[in-house]
Amino acid sequence: MQIDRVEAELMPGARNAVETCLGVKAGERVALISDEASRGVAASLAAALDEAHAAYTSLLLEEFGARPMKTAPEPVLEALETADAGILCMTPQPGELGARMAIVKVVERRRIRYAHMVGVTPEIMRQGMRADYKLIDRLSDKLRERMLRAESLTVKTDAGTEFVAHFDRGLDWVKTSGLISPRYWSNLPAGEVFTTPATVDGTFVCDATAGDHFNGKYGDLQITPLELEIEGARLKRVKCERKELEHEFWDYCHTDENSDRVGELAFGTNLGLSEMIGILLQDEKFPGVHLAFGDPYGSQTHADWQSRTHVDVLTRNCDVWIDDDRIIAKGRYQLDQLGLTSDMNA
Repeated sequence: MQIDRVEAELMPGARNAVETCLGVKAGERVALISDEASRGVAASLAAALDEAHAAYTSLLLEEFGARPMKTAPEPVLEALETADAGILCMTPQPGELGARMAIVKVVERRRIRYAHMVGVTPEIMRQGMRADYKLIDRLSDKLRERMLRAESLTVKTDAGTEFVAHFDRGLDWVKTSGLISPRYWSNLPAGEVFTTPATVDGTFVCDATAGDHFNGKYGDLQITPLELEIEGARLKRVKCERKELEHEFWDYCHTDENSDRVGELAFGTNLGLSEMIGILLQDEKFPGVHLAFGDPYGSQTHADWQSRTHVDVLTRNCDVWIDDDRIIAKGRYQLDQLGLTSDMNA
């Protein structure tokens, strides 16, 4: 793949990804996978890899077949088989989750450091990718420690979200703070702590973004939110003024027997974000709590079930209680509750 001209304003975020998050060292082999829509970001990442004196292979998805891709291209999988680290920098299209999961399967089997930048844009490189990931890691550690002994989580918003979740002590809370290790790959920009909940009951109003292809197709849902009724961690009803979205979301969440099941409950922990931008990859890291229906990332949480689908739903300005302790107020962490200083929120 021919690398495009590099935009200087993207370089701080690219260096953060390569040097801080992935910890790429001179001489390491990196598979840099991108698509046409993300060529500009890929160019900045390639330049950062050059600066780190890494030996990288650039792969453009469109060179291996038509999009949407139904399966992961063999050259991509082969490159990951010999890499020390990998980066997937692309814009998702409907029906491609299986191909992305095949890429992740190789990463997890080989335990290589891996940055999953699906939906990345120049705006994200200028914002979320410039965050202080060591600070995010401190918050994520404290939050994970607290949730490992938590009995319940309550989430409310002025838009109508109100649900309670309980947890299975046999399932793990996973930290993806941006400091990537061979044990856990991470989305970038990063800043999440997540698990597969045992139960979720109540209402979730998605008045921000939804995941997979819904983000690109429908954008920010603040004006026409999705109202989701959940019982026993299963989606029971969907209501939306945009009937096309309502029916499409319902059908997506009934692709297989577990597509309607809450597979992920996650905290966003990226303190460098000041507002949502309508792009899921970054917005799901915004301080708050979100859910996802479908696959529970069982290789990380240890959940013993699977799904062919996974779709996140986000809400704005959360109030969040861990047991009886209010941890988030209107989208701002109450850091003293976690033994941290309030100036981290600045």
